[in-house]
Amino acid sequence: MRIAVVNNFFPPRPGGSSHLADHLAKKYAAAGHEVLVLTAGYRGAPATEERDGLRIIRIPSWTLPKNRLAANFDIAFTMSPRTKREVFRILDEFAPDAVHQHGQFFDLTWMSGWWARKRKVPTLLSIHTRLYSPNAVNNFIYRVADGILVKPLMRLHRPRLVVMDVLMDRYIDQRYRRAFRGKAYIPVGIDPEVLRGGDAKRARDEHDLGDNHVLLSLGHVIPQRSRVALVKALPKVLKEFPNLIVVVIGGVYHDEFLKLARHLNVDHAIRAIGARPQKEIPDYLAAADLEVHELDGQGFGTASLEALAVGIPVVAAIRPDNFIEVVLEDEKHLFLSGFVSETDERADPDSLAEKLIEVLRDPVAARERVAQHARAVIEEHFTIDRVAQKHLAVLAEMSRAD
Repeated sequence: MRIAVVNNFFPPRPGGSSHLADHLAKKYAAAGHEVLVLTAGYRGAPATEERDGLRIIRIPSWTLPKNRLAANFDIAFTMSPRTKREVFRILDEFAPDAVHQHGQFFDLTWMSGWWARKRKVPTLLSIHTRLYSPNAVNNFIYRVADGILVKPLMRLHRPRLVVMDVLMDRYIDQRYRRAFRGKAYIPVGIDPEVLRGGDAKRARDEHDLGDNHVLLSLGHVIPQRSRVALVKALPKVLKEFPNLIVVVIGGVYHDEFLKLARHLNVDHAIRAIGARPQKEIPDYLAAADLEVHELDGQGFGTASLEALAVGIPVVAAIRPDNFIEVVLEDEKHLFLSGFVSETDERADPDSLAEKLIEVLRDPVAARERVAQHARAVIEEHFTIDRVAQKHLAVLAEMSRAD
């Protein structure tokens, strides 16, 4: 097959969907398919590039000014008078049998969808992010944007949607009904081997962590992953473990947790070091006693799966049936914090503090309790090889049908 992979986010830009699109594209090429990647320009990355069997074309982009509605996130857009013609030209020359799109609210998704409708080429769309905010006003705006912008544009080409978990399945049914042609239930995928064998000493030396306990918190800080519950739990945890250091890796696009930390006098225990290259993440995983960031009722993403893959204890506030075909069990695969209530699936700070203390009292025993099962569930369901095979089966079926 000739497969066009479309995502405004692609390496060297960091982020979960960026790395997943890259891993999948490389697996498609390794399986013998011809792959074109169409993405947005990013910080001096070359306009065209060939590597790992991929041809990558980066369209000149511009970035929205940071604002709270977009969680201060640096979203790159390519829309300009010339871009539509350029996208159509590139796709016409490549003539893909199928288009795999990432992100429902990106302009390259809309333009490639428009092209696909005109050329009668099937599209598979992976939705990585729900347009949702805990802020009622922002959430209302997101719902309106979904209804008057995203859904009508999706309806143009009626993609098949990749559904990664239960929360996304519900969201799709609520927001995009009758705008797509079926679902493919495929979880997010990771490459466990690139995550293992990190150099803990390098990470500890670089940030002067010494022999302190290290709580690693991976991923960009946005309202949907705010770290607020973690900060609220820290006073109780630090009382028993005053040598705990919380290392937050990712862009801080929502700083409420830092303001709260100063108010609670726990900011001395937090080091927000910004985004780091993916090649450094194994070092931080190796240095950590545990990983914690899924606390806002938003599911279980790539960074959490990466932590499971290396066997470190993960503490999270999620439902055991978060994934449609996989159950994650408390104190078998990970450690589950209680929720605020039956209708509010954010982490309860007191319950969270108890789980953190439980792990920190004996991190080695905690790791031994969950590591084997965590690695096994990753190998069985979440490796990039297994996930890529599922994507390729769906893409092949779609290209034959059309």
